[in-house]
Amino acid sequence: MKRLINTILIGVLLFATITVFAQNTDKKLVYKLNIKQEITKATWRQTSQAFDAADSLNADIFLIHMNTYGGAVLDADSIRTRILESKIPVIVFIDNNAASAGALISIACDSIYMRPGGSIGAATVVNQTGAAMPDKYQSYMRSTMRSTAEAQGKDTIINGSDTIYKWRRNPVIAEAMVDQRIFVKGISDTGKVLTFTPLEAIENGYCEGTAENIPEVLEKIGVKEYTIVEYQPTWIEKVIGWLVNPMISGLLIMGIIGGIYFEMQSPGIGFPLGVAILAAVAYFAPLYLEGLAANWEIMVFFIGLILIALEIFVIPGFGVAGISGIVFVFISLVLSLINNVNFNFEHVETGRLGTAIATVVAGLFGGFVIALYLGNKVFSAQSGPFKNLALKKVQNVSEGYVSIETSLFKLKGKTGVAQTVLRPGGKVLIAGDVYDAVAEDGFIEKGEPILVKKVEATQLYVEVNETI
Repeated sequence: MKRLINTILIGVLLFATITVFAQNTDKKLVYKLNIKQEITKATWRQTSQAFDAADSLNADIFLIHMNTYGGAVLDADSIRTRILESKIPVIVFIDNNAASAGALISIACDSIYMRPGGSIGAATVVNQTGAAMPDKYQSYMRSTMRSTAEAQGKDTIINGSDTIYKWRRNPVIAEAMVDQRIFVKGISDTGKVLTFTPLEAIENGYCEGTAENIPEVLEKIGVKEYTIVEYQPTWIEKVIGWLVNPMISGLLIMGIIGGIYFEMQSPGIGFPLGVAILAAVAYFAPLYLEGLAANWEIMVFFIGLILIALEIFVIPGFGVAGISGIVFVFISLVLSLINNVNFNFEHVETGRLGTAIATVVAGLFGGFVIALYLGNKVFSAQSGPFKNLALKKVQNVSEGYVSIETSLFKLKGKTGVAQTVLRPGGKVLIAGDVYDAVAEDGFIEKGEPILVKKVEATQLYVEVNETI
């Protein structure tokens, strides 16, 4: 009897375990990604991260919640390629708009669902002012849209003895969303770029159905039990988005200029230079990741800094090197804020360029003003919080402090020999020691006797010793 009871209990336990396991396996894992902004490099990075996370979680469905007017074609192309390569079924819910780059991404998905009143299409490539780009750009977009539609395959329709192959998504329709010259009988007229409403999209194979929300989409694909995991941008993505704000960019420029200024005010390499380097990295790194700052723009910035350093520490006065360095730094900071291709500004919006210039000018001016103010307040030798970092000792001339080696003055009137040719500068040998010297009148040949005529600011001035 005891053995029978144990057998029954084990059977019940196994049945319960199998039942729970079956219930759990019926519950689908849906990984959700929101694309509700302009398509940029950041969108592509976040999409890539989302697909990696979905793969690691063995998600059953990848769902894109979309509402976008488009964006960068190259980034959209990267996203659509990732979608086409995905082993997880990808569904898009168009919550109002899937225009331009958004249409390309949507067509790459396995299933498309739209909110009533939404639209998909209008994929003509335009610049930032809304004007159509040259035909070479349209040609690339046409072929990309066409191949994306073709990637969805064909349906085989058997009607009696006839076998018909019908595209799931007609590639010609995809091209008509780009080029107004393409005519699709009964669907689009020439002269108009094609855009579908939800009902039109359903009729022409570009939408599987309409839905009001995500749960309704999942219900229509037959998923009743599910868990939704939503992609959340990493803290790095949030920091990048924060750093590319024009106001923050201006503050970072202030940090670069202020750090360089303070570094030049103090001997050696210290904290201010570290601040300048950190500010420069924080300025250029997110812009580089966003595709705004290119390698050559960053290189121009550092060339500018090198020229300024040469002007300050190597070349006396202030001339071509210093001015060129300032121009290089200014140009690199401005160009890194706009989406130009090298020096081609054909498709750069005037307002965007103006904002970039204003941001850099404000940052440079603010950096100089703050550096001058803090130089007197923060590093004040009397009352500043960092007063111990400042030199307080005053070395008065009356106490014997001078800026040159006084022993050189004792050489006035001394005689020696020109160790090299003086043309007019060279070296002379006086009492067994070698000194730099300048011929006061003409050249002096090597080996000729010399007389130290005068000493000014650590420099010996000599002439041929005629008394010998």
